[in-house]
Amino acid sequence: MKPDILWQVSEAILAMEAQSACGSEGAIRGISIDSRTVQEDDLFFAILGDQLDGHDYVENALAQGACAAVVSRPVEGVDPEKLLSVADTLVALNRLGIAARARNAAKVIAVTGSVGKTGTKEGLRLALEKSGLVHAAVASFNNHWGVPLTLARWPQKCDFGIFEIGMNHANEITPLVKMVRPHIAIITNVAPVHLMYFSSVDEIAKAKAEIFCGLEPGGTAILNRENPYFDYLVDAARQAGVAEIISVGEHKDAMVRLVNCDLYGDKSHVSVDLMGQSITYDVGAPGKHLVVNSLGVLAAVKAAGGNVKLAAAALQDWKAPVGRGAQHRLKVGEDSAVLIDETFNANPTSMRAALATLASANPHGNGRRIAVIGDMLELGEISKDAHRELLQPLLDAKVDKVFAAGSHMRFLWDDIPADIKGAYAPDAISLEQNLIEAVQPGDVVMIKGSKGSRLGPLVDALLTYFR
Repeated sequence: MKPDILWQVSEAILAMEAQSACGSEGAIRGISIDSRTVQEDDLFFAILGDQLDGHDYVENALAQGACAAVVSRPVEGVDPEKLLSVADTLVALNRLGIAARARNAAKVIAVTGSVGKTGTKEGLRLALEKSGLVHAAVASFNNHWGVPLTLARWPQKCDFGIFEIGMNHANEITPLVKMVRPHIAIITNVAPVHLMYFSSVDEIAKAKAEIFCGLEPGGTAILNRENPYFDYLVDAARQAGVAEIISVGEHKDAMVRLVNCDLYGDKSHVSVDLMGQSITYDVGAPGKHLVVNSLGVLAAVKAAGGNVKLAAAALQDWKAPVGRGAQHRLKVGEDSAVLIDETFNANPTSMRAALATLASANPHGNGRRIAVIGDMLELGEISKDAHRELLQPLLDAKVDKVFAAGSHMRFLWDDIPADIKGAYAPDAISLEQNLIEAVQPGDVVMIKGSKGSRLGPLVDALLTYFR
């Protein structure tokens, strides 16, 4: 069965201000910027990236069934009637995304924050599906091409739209949120992330507050009451004219307050006071950080007019995304071990959260807690201290063995007690054999580091060896 029609070609041509040699007939059922994933009747955008030029893949995209390709220059060997010509393909994608937003009457939620954006987006998707049709990005499409791509793929008949907005420089969020025009904005937290591009965490907070400038009139901001920048963000929201501010957290004054939380190795049991309404539910993935993010999810559901009770019940099926806490079972002899994949990215806040999740894990038999940690990148001048300050969280988590990789992790490695040292290597892949030899039945192994520290292959190696 074919997907529903997203656009008529004539509509897309008008929205993008494109020129076409083929007229304006035809239907578009999907939007793609990757020729490898093109489906029949997709509109392919030949985006010029830092390393690849989409124009080199137009022929392949059309061969796979794309109905047309959006290009900014002629493409040899391709039927010109299949090309929609524009001055800039990314600008054209932006225009199509803006047109999608303009024609849609859904309630729109935008999520930003130093950590927890993708998990919160997925929690919102799960929770709001109980109240209507939901559109959200299929992955972490939160940048200058991911946001307009998600907008352009937005079906016209939809009740809720969920958009993740990221940044690593000032003034990145502003143009994206002005395209999304959310009714509700969530800032999960502000933490020392991407400090290579900022002189202070204060500047990061200012950059996150850009999300308020795109809120629709009468909009709602949802903020973590425990975050050190809560008061600053409240002031910024008020100055931007935000109509309603909802605070979430354990703080006694939080409007959505965590009353009790029982943490287990595979889930959490939660009691919440949601603006005077008592709600009890399970979060289907472990970790206190996910519990706190679930408060923002429920606050957003309420602000969007969704069914809060059904949303809370749905969170029992909330699972950590791949690379962000996803759990795998390893076959170790006649027994098993658990692998927690946290390799998508890392910073001081998310590293502490991952270690706290490892602390709540329950190794069985003679199993141990094993932490495999790689460099946290883009921390600038605080990098040495940020890595050394992980020692206490490691000890608090009662980690039995530590494996570390990377030049920055060397600062921590030298301080780790000898009895919990597993192995250190300057690069992650050099740990592979040591790690494979170390895994025993009943262990819980958590692997975390910045994407650039390349710990992902260690996950693949364990999954391949212990299958």
